[in-house]
Amino acid sequence: MITKTIVILQGHPDHQEPHLCHALAKHYQTAAEAAGHQVSYIDVGTLDFPLLTSKAEWETGATPEALLPAQAAILKADHLVIIYPLWLGCMPAKLKGFLEQILRPSLTKEAGSPVEWRALFKGCSARVIVTMGMPALFYRLFYRAHGLKLLCRNILAFSGVAPIRTTVIGMVEKQTDRGLKHLFSKMAKFGTKGI
Repeated sequence: MITKTIVILQGHPDHQEPHLCHALAKHYQTAAEAAGHQVSYIDVGTLDFPLLTSKAEWETGATPEALLPAQAAILKADHLVIIYPLWLGCMPAKLKGFLEQILRPSLTKEAGSPVEWRALFKGCSARVIVTMGMPALFYRLFYRAHGLKLLCRNILAFSGVAPIRTTVIGMVEKQTDRGLKHLFSKMAKFGTKGI
């Protein structure tokens, strides 16, 4: 098996108490490390950084110093794992703000060039895991997973990430012990394979 450099972005903004997102990330991480993968775990909720408020800030401002280690790890990754709860149909604002700070035009050779953006993460794959209160099938069929598509198509694929795999976990408040055990086992399998 080929070992990978994996970055786990745990995107639940509440770091004061454990949530399902934290448990999913830890099961993935434990299995990936046991399989020999190099894993960096970034808990976005624990990071302190400002939100961008203008185009000029995004284009010409510097990445906040507190985010430089995360940015360096992400740029070196073979595989990204992004885990977050669905809030108002999309990722939480702190995760979106984190991605805006990390993915600046200055990372490309020619700021804003689509060709350069699409080469930024060439060779990097991703797994996006989303938890939610509604049934997963309902989210995919009725809402057409629009928030998930925003991240996968407009951010990850646009930056060259491929393939992008998704896992949608619904009805999280009603998960039984058996259901949780199944989910954690699934995360461990993903982690072992680095997918």
